Amino acid sequence: MLDICIAIRTYNGEKHLAEILDALQAQSDVEDLSWEVLVVDNCSTDSTADIVRRYQASWQSDSELRYYFEPTPGADIARRSAVEQARAPWIGFLDDDNTPALGWVRAAVDFAKAHPKAGAFGSQIHGKFEAEPPRNFKRIAGFLPVIERSHSICFTEGLYDRKNVMPPGAGLVILRQAWMDCVPPKLILKGPVRGSLTLKGEDIEILTYIKQQGWEIWYNANMHIYHHIPPERFDRDYLIRFFQGVGLSRYYTRTLGRPKWHKPAIVSAYLLNDLRKAAMFWMTNRDRIAGDAVIAGEFELYRSSIMSPIDHIRRKYLSVDMQR
Repeated sequence: MLDICIAIRTYNGEKHLAEILDALQAQSDVEDLSWEVLVVDNCSTDSTADIVRRYQASWQSDSELRYYFEPTPGADIARRSAVEQARAPWIGFLDDDNTPALGWVRAAVDFAKAHPKAGAFGSQIHGKFEAEPPRNFKRIAGFLPVIERSHSICFTEGLYDRKNVMPPGAGLVILRQAWMDCVPPKLILKGPVRGSLTLKGEDIEILTYIKQQGWEIWYNANMHIYHHIPPERFDRDYLIRFFQGVGLSRYYTRTLGRPKWHKPAIVSAYLLNDLRKAAMFWMTNRDRIAGDAVIAGEFELYRSSIMSPIDHIRRKYLSVDMQR
């Protein structure tokens, strides 16, 4: 039996795909492991398929390199395809801008063996910046994401559990059986669909379903990946669209799995807190919102979080109208 499947979800990811595959070929301390690499091509129109075929012809690794074309766009669809196609009990997810450190596979397998109650665990994520980030980038680093904690964390106990904190999807390793048993076939939050950023939060939705069935969710500080961050990620327009997608998804991620009769109280409490935070943020930073992309992005997060319940209702009734 295979130990792990490394699944690369890609949409027009030719820019970094070769680097990612080179890093996987060069993984260290994997001689005793049985594993595979699966590239899930999510409707790419670039040379992704050609790159994979070229690597398959000269693949120098004990692992097997496989290719699967998923014709339906959407990060959630591509991830589910990876789960369905994987032949190992564990699946390590890499996006097409995530390069794993040379010990990433070994660290993932070791952590899985040491934590039999884990349903998923995330990686330490280092930024690989293609341009100098803004001086105040650390204010939003965790969202992009850049996560650099030196110790491992269990997100299903203590304060992290109460706040429903989850690791990001980049470098996330999931137990295949936990996904199959807990995650419904269709998600509400689709994640990136081609260039769209409107329904972010699919990773939180997936992990919440797994958590609700009693699985532990972890952050493994011994797994390292490098996230390529291009200059356009710091553009004001991009950050506003990005944080709008995060904020508008918050009604759903905050109320997922809660009884219906709890939701009015939950939404009211969050709304009051979001209004308080937005007002304080505006009073402190109003002179910088127009000229600072990071500050503008943060303010959009607060604004969109406030609008999230209204947006949820609008989408719900729009969906009903379309079905009539």
